[in-house]
Amino acid sequence: MAGSVGHTTSEIVDAVVVGAGLAGLHQLHRLLGLGLKVVAFEASDGVGGVWRHNRYPGARVDSHFPHYQYWFSQEIWEETDWKQRFPAQPEIEAYLNKVCDRLDLRPHIRFNTRVISANFNESAGRWTIETDNGQTVVSQFIVLNSGGLSTARAAPFPGAQSFKGVSCHTSHWPKEGIALSGKRVGVIGTAATGIQVIQTIAPQVARLSVFQRTPNYAVPMKNPDITEAERKAAKLDFPRLREVVHASFGGFAYEATPPLFDEATQEERIQHLESLWESGTLQIWGAFADSFFNPAASRYLTEFVRSKIRPRINDPRLADKLLPTDHDFGTRRVPLETGYFETFNRPNVELVDLREEPIQSIDETGINTSARHIDLDVIIYATGFEAGVGSINRIAITGRDGLVLKDEWEKALRTTVGMQVHGFPNLFMTMAPFAPASALCNLPVCADQQVDWIGDAIAFMIAKGAKSIEPSASIEEAWMNHHREVSEPTMLGANANSWYRHKRKDGGVGELIAYAGGIPQYRTTCDHMLASGFDGFDIR
Repeated sequence: MAGSVGHTTSEIVDAVVVGAGLAGLHQLHRLLGLGLKVVAFEASDGVGGVWRHNRYPGARVDSHFPHYQYWFSQEIWEETDWKQRFPAQPEIEAYLNKVCDRLDLRPHIRFNTRVISANFNESAGRWTIETDNGQTVVSQFIVLNSGGLSTARAAPFPGAQSFKGVSCHTSHWPKEGIALSGKRVGVIGTAATGIQVIQTIAPQVARLSVFQRTPNYAVPMKNPDITEAERKAAKLDFPRLREVVHASFGGFAYEATPPLFDEATQEERIQHLESLWESGTLQIWGAFADSFFNPAASRYLTEFVRSKIRPRINDPRLADKLLPTDHDFGTRRVPLETGYFETFNRPNVELVDLREEPIQSIDETGINTSARHIDLDVIIYATGFEAGVGSINRIAITGRDGLVLKDEWEKALRTTVGMQVHGFPNLFMTMAPFAPASALCNLPVCADQQVDWIGDAIAFMIAKGAKSIEPSASIEEAWMNHHREVSEPTMLGANANSWYRHKRKDGGVGELIAYAGGIPQYRTTCDHMLASGFDGFDIR
């Protein structure tokens, strides 16, 4: 049942923001700027979101300077002096804390408070929000900025709790760190996070056992210190850069337009790819304008990357295990690395191929595979997240007519432009499925656009004096059809084994959450909704 607006212990506000990470801080600032009474709830004891929790060794961003920072304020941009081309976790966490204090947001955030339920009262057009420490807040609007990659996947191995050594998921790394020097360490997972951990700790530990289910391509990161001249140039170029990134496909200001694969000669293709490889950034991900759509282009790019990686691994048989054979380059997230593949040339590092010897259980002293027992002092889980919906589904959300969001999404995952859901009025979200921000975008750029759209939608409602807004079923179906039309035919759609695709409870292959239409097409749709006065939405 929906919560009662008249509940004597309820605090009345205009809007609730869930999460105080990169998007949540911006969202809070945007809504406060509308003159609203806003409260933000943050489950941890400080701001930063994933950049507060992911303190594991080697944690750093893979969007290069100057892209990974807020774009809504030129003043903040000019006040920030980044140190490295790819900032590490401590630098980003410090930046987010500085912005929080610069905008005086901290007094509006309630820390160590997790939202556990949200129930919509249709007659009042308001949400009743309850927290884990007994607070009840009634609000017209609720905005979920809880993160698309923030809810860790639980270890699926029998006996994991019986391990007597130290074990930790990378997203819950303790602030005081974990003593690794001279220890026998196991890392489970070789995606982006696992790669960063493995390459960083290998020289420190006595023995490192890397448990790999799916090998990954990765591109060498070039991470020099930022010079004063580069900082000054970026600050002066802010207006142009902001326009370029918001009009780009994925939120980066690349100067050159990539060629179409079939229009480039063999010599031009090689020269182009060599240049991108040497850049040490993610630019090679979209090496050709049709990389995501042309199987020939995708295969050509894949073979180029394989030819770059293989010589770095001394043992040819080991190279066969570390090089993917079941998917093309770029159809899973592309990590950046620093000496990752050379790590496996070290005598203290072993690869445990889980396709040959899967993990059967964990006991007090280590991991049991189908072939052997491996003694360990530390187990590090780099096993990923419940992408897109995990943090949202942790909240018991009940909308109009008793609809439960988690149950509805189990039937069929759906959103309207990744920011609203039919049946759940006045509920907004960022980094949810079926928007560029869900997977294929430099987050600060896409979060910037989503936060502004949500702010504009709420401002529209206030000006209109309306109680609630929700997308109609037809609007939502039109967006989902568009998403499927532009995303499923791509090379991303061909890869079922990726976090870009929703994992269903029954183990079946779910929806592709990554929207592959790019920022311009997405922005055009969102802008049209606003300019039309939300034509087709149910406004009451």
